[in-house]
Amino acid sequence: MRIAILAITRHGVALGARVGAALPGAKVYAPEKFSDLENSDGVEVLPYSGATGALLGRLFGEYDAIVAVFSIGALVRMVAPTLKNKAEDPALVVLDESGSFVIPVLSGHLGGANALALRLAAALGATPVLTTASDVRRTIGVDLLGHEFGWTLEASHDEIVRASAAMVNEEPIAFVQEEGRRDWWPGHAGGREGAPPSNLVFFSRLEDVREAEEAKKVDDSSRFSFVLWVSRRKMPEECTARFAGRCIVYRPRFTVALGVGCDRGTTCATLIEAVDAALAACGAKPADVAAVASIDLKSDEAALLEMAAARGWTIRFYPASELAAVDVPHPSEVVRRHTGTPSVSAAAALLAARADKASLVVEKIRRCGLDGRNATVSIARIEE
Repeated sequence: MRIAILAITRHGVALGARVGAALPGAKVYAPEKFSDLENSDGVEVLPYSGATGALLGRLFGEYDAIVAVFSIGALVRMVAPTLKNKAEDPALVVLDESGSFVIPVLSGHLGGANALALRLAAALGATPVLTTASDVRRTIGVDLLGHEFGWTLEASHDEIVRASAAMVNEEPIAFVQEEGRRDWWPGHAGGREGAPPSNLVFFSRLEDVREAEEAKKVDDSSRFSFVLWVSRRKMPEECTARFAGRCIVYRPRFTVALGVGCDRGTTCATLIEAVDAALAACGAKPADVAAVASIDLKSDEAALLEMAAARGWTIRFYPASELAAVDVPHPSEVVRRHTGTPSVSAAAALLAARADKASLVVEKIRRCGLDGRNATVSIARIEE
């Protein structure tokens, strides 16, 4: 995060230096007449001349966050002509000159101003003043859910606004988690204590919400105000119309490990065909591949090395003894006789993912080339 700290008074510059020490890599700006003041934190202060408002306009385009050590009223007047929208404006945080209060002003959620304010408050011993309703009520920030785990959000601005209102107004909301980290609540929006909000009703499948609504089993009501759906699946056709306009979709980060096996002399084209088929089978892309593995008998297999180089992957090779110790769904004595392990691709994928067989999203896909030589690929999900 690129952070600028702006102070405009003598005492503010001293505090700005403290803030700079608490945020390594941040740049501290001050008027020329104060920039050479000594500070006990040894932080370099960059001088500026001219109007502070003009500098702020420039900083808006260069930094992800700005910490202002001066009046919130003056700051609002200065930045007003520069504001665009919550998706583009940087995080803006205000500190009073005594360092007593830290106040997020702009981009509290998407821009990270709230999180930055909490970080500064902890470093300076200050009081964070959060005014975002979801933070004040210690409920879910709809636009932040899973943010720390890399979840991406699919929804319109209007849907996010309406879902946020439903959340803070404690309307019934269905929370459907099919994938992703289950421990999302304690670290949500800077940290939450206790249990998740009581207005949430939890489901493990989206279809279960549809059935519950149709059967009117939900608190004597046939509809939830909103549905928060954590999944990588495409919306089932039977759910599309029912949840239109009232479903926020969260896509968990998806990284996978490939386990690859092949006959001696298999072509690179056959290997790539098998890999691409396996990725397509679980909805993954080459960019989602975080690890590739095989048996050490294949460490000199030309096509395997060529395929990895073409994709920019590094292959880890495991000895047969390590692969043989992995519990796989369908071990093969035929494979054991040839390699010393009852599984190559599935076992290699699980070892690379550091996971058990429940994480196999593609157990095995085989492709046979025109030359009769085979390639097999297994894929294991790497847990977040």
